Amino acid sequence: MFKGSHTALITPFKNNEIDEKSFRSLIDFQISEGIHGLVPVGTTGESPTLSHIEHKNAVEICIDQVAGRVPIIAGTGSNNTEEAIDLTLHAEKAGANAALVVTPYYNKPSQKGLYEHFKAISESTKLPIIIYNIPGRSVVDMTTETMKMLFNIENVIGVKDATSNIPRVYETKVKIGKEFNQLTGDDGTTLAFMAYGGHGSISVTSNIAPGLCSQFMNLCMEGNYMKAAEINDLLMPLNSVLFAESSPGPVKYAASKIGLCEEELRLPLTKISRETRELVDAALKHASLI
Repeated sequence: MFKGSHTALITPFKNNEIDEKSFRSLIDFQISEGIHGLVPVGTTGESPTLSHIEHKNAVEICIDQVAGRVPIIAGTGSNNTEEAIDLTLHAEKAGANAALVVTPYYNKPSQKGLYEHFKAISESTKLPIIIYNIPGRSVVDMTTETMKMLFNIENVIGVKDATSNIPRVYETKVKIGKEFNQLTGDDGTTLAFMAYGGHGSISVTSNIAPGLCSQFMNLCMEGNYMKAAEINDLLMPLNSVLFAESSPGPVKYAASKIGLCEEELRLPLTKISRETRELVDAALKHASLI
């Protein structure tokens, strides 16, 4: 089971290429600050605009740089089942600890289609698979009933829940069991998610505040929610403003402000507005990051 704060890593670019030096430095920064795990090439890593070669290269760089220091959950999802299988098999061969597989976007499968998609991927690999349920981006919402059916498959182990539906944490725990690994994908509701029985997070905010995020999560896992709430108060402006425009635009700007990498994004994403920059700056100051 994966517990704690796992960073949904940005993919640094320079001159429209993966900036390997900055990527490796970002990974070391995360680990030195106590982060519990890393998630390369998810949505925050701009996976939709990476070529298959770049996607696989980013996974390999991450695994090489981590060198076993923390778990790696590689993003391997696609709305094309065969493509998702290919990316998952690559992650397994490269040495990832698990695969994060998003619910298929755009083609809007039924619950039966979702089940068969994840079943086909799970049957192709021995890697633990975490369902990434994010209806805001994929349109489809996997039900707890479908997740329960998938949990009967040995290597489907849990969910990254980005629904912001806190009562669902309890519902999932009751219907599927405490052993079903629940990770939140919504930084702003992490405190409540953990209090309701979650196991951890896959965080955007921890790209730039891994120390605060790991401290916060350690307190949650200890059951010290009063102290955790104090750190949460520092992080909440960031949790909000990092989604003021399409992610990872704001978090890449924030990363550039603290010297982690350049702000460069790939189209169709563009740099954030002046107004949003000012909001990000204020949130960074609130958290004492600048």
